[in-house]
Amino acid sequence: MHWIILLIAGIFEISWAVGLKYSHGFTQLIPSVITIVCMLASFYFLALALKSLPLGTAYAIWTGIGTLGTVILGIILFKEPATAMRLVCIALILCGITGLKLLTH
Repeated sequence: MHWIILLIAGIFEISWAVGLKYSHGFTQLIPSVITIVCMLASFYFLALALKSLPLGTAYAIWTGIGTLGTVILGIILFKEPATAMRLVCIALILCGITGLKLLTH
């Protein structure tokens, strides 16, 4: 269950990171409120996951999920470049997240 909670925290991290773009520096009310709510939810679920998971592993996976999701949504939503090297780097982050998950008992 703690891994699912960590995944939820990561999804909220993706949401607030993308929300920052839509908030235009917190000048747009609705996107700003959604961003702040997602930030709080992300930290809340991370805190719950940390009750059962090692700090280093949980934090690395949380930020990795956020990084992967944000880069992928940046490519899809904001037409950021999807070069071969960027995709290789995304794959390496995914390998790191998977490795940490598999090595944590």
